[in-house]
Amino acid sequence: METIGANERNTQGVSALEAALENRDHVAITVRGKSRFVVMDIEECQHLREEELLAAWHQARADAASGRSRPVSATQHFAEAERLVANHAPAPSRGAAWKS
Repeated sequence: METIGANERNTQGVSALEAALENRDHVAITVRGKSRFVVMDIEECQHLREEELLAAWHQARADAASGRSRPVSATQHFAEAERLVANHAPAPSRGAAWKS
């Protein structure tokens, strides 16, 4: 992964980022020699967000098909979440049996 030092970014500004991103999807910004941040073009960021949503959708469909989920209304879902928060109970893990 291409890297840019924080000092370089500070002295050259956005032009250093633009030059580094010219032929790459993302660039790491290093602080004291260690990668700390990633910078990418906004279109690449949007693409990654869409891919995450698509993966979550596929996982939800797989969970429903395998019985790892149950249909509930939004009201039921929020009531369950509020109960868990009020009791400081951890949410059920994936695949755990749901209480009716």
